[in-house]
Amino acid sequence: MPEHNFTPLSGRMERFSVDSELLQNRLGDPTLREILVHIPQQAKSAMENGELIPVIIYLAPFTSSGPQRAGWKAFAETLPQRHERLISEGKMKPTILVFPDTFTSLGGNQFVDSPIMGKWSSWLSQCLKPEISKRYSTNGKFALVGKSSGGYGALYNAMTQPNVWTAVASHSGDVGFDLMYKPTFAETITHIAAHGSAAKYVESVVQAASLSGADFHSLMMCALAASYDPKPVTSDNILGITLPVSFDKCLIDQQSWNNWLKFDPLTLVENASQNLQGLSALYIDCGNRDQYHIQYGSRSLVERLTDLGISHQWQEFVGTHSSIDYRLDTSLPLLSKALYQ
Repeated sequence: MPEHNFTPLSGRMERFSVDSELLQNRLGDPTLREILVHIPQQAKSAMENGELIPVIIYLAPFTSSGPQRAGWKAFAETLPQRHERLISEGKMKPTILVFPDTFTSLGGNQFVDSPIMGKWSSWLSQCLKPEISKRYSTNGKFALVGKSSGGYGALYNAMTQPNVWTAVASHSGDVGFDLMYKPTFAETITHIAAHGSAAKYVESVVQAASLSGADFHSLMMCALAASYDPKPVTSDNILGITLPVSFDKCLIDQQSWNNWLKFDPLTLVENASQNLQGLSALYIDCGNRDQYHIQYGSRSLVERLTDLGISHQWQEFVGTHSSIDYRLDTSLPLLSKALYQ
């Protein structure tokens, strides 16, 4: 079984909250968000001596959030413990590690700007990054790292925000929407058909006392629709959530689906060369048996990165989409090295 890390933290965990109008949303979620920051002892001492320290921001996967990743877990280690271990082992240099609460009422976050969920992409660059710079002695270099939706968020923001992020690592981030999402639409609408629409389904789930296993997947698909294809508010769709398929025959609405595809890294990469070339490090990995078939889109993406002459590191490992926190032992040292260049 995996080894449990019993080691107490020697560094400091800090918590504060930040409010921003950028996160105004139709869901009624709070715009005031808690931020957790881990400062290892080596970083604390360095800052006390007048040194400037780089920052790594962790973006959580769907159904998770930053504070959860800092919490205790059986037969594992918390992200702050991993951070301190890698530094003490000499595998990475001291960094400030940030865990924002990015959870939404739809169960997660793709870290894009959406009137339904909030302007999360803008929030990362225009709110969170300046707030960290104001509170800590940073060297102005910031990295994004995440898994699944968090990995997608790291890739998306690197591709769309020039001169904001220094380095990026994506662990099994969403790539290749045709293979990832399309095959699951039938399952989704079968589950929510009784509600008549995605919007009505979401309204009912928000009022539900508990969720079923199938609800988590269906809610995720609604969150994706809210992120990639938000619709105007109407009297019978006050959130503006609509899936890109018909409920009777599960036929794709091509116009809506094209809106989704605009957010696929396979599409974004075609106009992102200059932004990605500006990164000090771009790391992508994925398991060869990923349950969401992300390995196929990832292979196509890294092939295109090579064709475009964009420097990157790609690793395909033996494994699935689950239990891959150990991959951070590769990405965190890589990011810290890039942030000190």
